[in-house]
Amino acid sequence: MTILVCGSLAFDTIMGFEGRFAEQILPSQLHILNVSFLVPGLRREFGGCAGNIAYGLRQLGSPVAPLAMVGSDAQDYLDRLKAMGVDTRHIGTTSQSYTAQAMIMTDRDNNQITAFHPGAMSLAHENPVPMRDDIGLAIISPDGREAMLSHARQLHAAGIPFVFDPGQGLPMFNGDELHQFIELASWVTVNDYEGQMLSERTGLSLDQIATRVRGLVVTLGAQGCDVWEGGQRVRLPGVVASEVVDPTGCGDAFRAALLHSLSRGGSLRDGAELGNRMGAAKIASRGGQNYRFSG
Repeated sequence: MTILVCGSLAFDTIMGFEGRFAEQILPSQLHILNVSFLVPGLRREFGGCAGNIAYGLRQLGSPVAPLAMVGSDAQDYLDRLKAMGVDTRHIGTTSQSYTAQAMIMTDRDNNQITAFHPGAMSLAHENPVPMRDDIGLAIISPDGREAMLSHARQLHAAGIPFVFDPGQGLPMFNGDELHQFIELASWVTVNDYEGQMLSERTGLSLDQIATRVRGLVVTLGAQGCDVWEGGQRVRLPGVVASEVVDPTGCGDAFRAALLHSLSRGGSLRDGAELGNRMGAAKIASRGGQNYRFSG
């Protein structure tokens, strides 16, 4: 079974500022803000939710096909995915935009200033869900707004069960739209902050959301996760990481484990337990696609 991962492919440019933003930005002068930061540390990482999830699935040996849009600047990313055994046939390319990019600057206190350019991601709705007999499971992860809406409808119409993972894209949708996602999805996964926002916007408690899908997962960082399945909620404890280096992509690693388990007939709890272990492995390395996981 091939897992379809609908979401973004992006480049993350991460810059390290050795000072403190608070010492460079004068509160009394915010109305004429004009600052410059010297960043001796700079690295470029492969990212985006679809890319990170695909990377995790290949770590586990699952066949995966991202559904995404990139710009003409993404050839090295596409080559890397192919080298990992990722099916790239459904990654569209446009000459109209750059690939989505996040520029992240971190100071010595781990405060961050981030600029995100959606680029080609904004055209992802032009890339429809492929009709393939071997696609038996999918995920809707953060992407262009219209793409998330249309892909959810297309997956439901095709009878392909999917996980709804709104992530940082959740604020783009109103209550009615979020209700629609829940009705179309088979599973929902959010972190604790997103879970609270989802409840507020839909007017549904987490218990009520769980009755409308096959299962619900709310991740709690180092504390583990709550899993609703079969009308019951259980708290699964977190896994202690060997070291805490970078949380970027931990949620995507968790979701890769969840999809891997579901694609093999496992329970949501089995997938969440694997996800806790995989998240602990990811947080010990920098970037979303540099960790190694063997089970």
